[in-house]
Amino acid sequence: MKNADAYRAAGVDLAAQDRALAGIGDLVKSTFTEGVLSGLGAFGGLFALPGSMREPVLVASADGVGTKLAVARMAGDFSTVGADLVNHCVNDILVQGAVPLFFLDYVGAGQLDAEPMTALLRGVADACVDNGCALLGGETAEMPGFYQPGDYELVGFIVGAVERGAILDGSAVRAGDLLIGLPSAGLHTNGFSLARRAFFDLAGLDLRSRLPDSSRTVREVLLAPHLSYLNLLRPLLGDTRLHALAHITGGGLTDNLPRVLPDGLGAVVELGGWRVPEEFTAIGRLAHVDSEEMYRVFNMGVGMVLVTDPVGAADLVAELRGVGGMAFLLGSVAPGEGVTYREPEQGDDSSVPL
Repeated sequence: MKNADAYRAAGVDLAAQDRALAGIGDLVKSTFTEGVLSGLGAFGGLFALPGSMREPVLVASADGVGTKLAVARMAGDFSTVGADLVNHCVNDILVQGAVPLFFLDYVGAGQLDAEPMTALLRGVADACVDNGCALLGGETAEMPGFYQPGDYELVGFIVGAVERGAILDGSAVRAGDLLIGLPSAGLHTNGFSLARRAFFDLAGLDLRSRLPDSSRTVREVLLAPHLSYLNLLRPLLGDTRLHALAHITGGGLTDNLPRVLPDGLGAVVELGGWRVPEEFTAIGRLAHVDSEEMYRVFNMGVGMVLVTDPVGAADLVAELRGVGGMAFLLGSVAPGEGVTYREPEQGDDSSVPL
């Protein structure tokens, strides 16, 4: 055996890897913004902070798309999960008032195949463009024996910036503030282990099956995109009516709303304020999940929550609806802790603290 073939015999074909990554450079370049100072192939990406900011504060976050990748693999369609990843990370820094500057990705696989790799990274690149965020660099790792054949791991790292005086840290939140909800597109990127168990293991469905009592397929439901709220909410950053934002991801409303509330304050969520999407109803019924756990695992149709001054809140909802945001009144901030869910058309005695 020639030395050049030794690595391939160990499971890593460098020539095949090069072929799989061919053309990725054009996708990356398509995302470059004026802050990018380095080209492709550098050991580290260079980015100049916006000169328009007087006191820029960097905000960073990292996340993945979890077992939604397992659904993408089952469907043979990796074209959506890259955008899911970017949008999730964008929302995570948006809630602190930051706009994205650049993004880094990590893709791990047992074998880097050209088609799924390109689909993954095209989704990342397209979402970076949509969010005005440069794909500054990343890593692709081929690790046979660690990842199973056909498996992919996808992780993202984002850095954004906010003026020091415009940071949303929850300190402006007061009792009496109102909660405004923005709808999700479905599960986004959380709760897929339970959703897959409900649909595939318990109900015996497959990706082509219709969701019970629905015109949509299981595939359509599970691969629905994770929305970015940046373009909708960017005009409100720095608006004194906006006191805090909460991205509703793993942990649902139950765990994520308290993260942006000061000590001594809790949230009261009025359950009649929005329609819970049918996919969550189906999961709860098929897997026999009680409502308390459902609201802690899933977003239940609420992707982002705005905590706002009650004065002008109605105008703010109207403004969001005017630019295409389906905003709705979700509840309010009150003395206490955690999240209380209140059934519609009933008194305070019916509220259920979770």
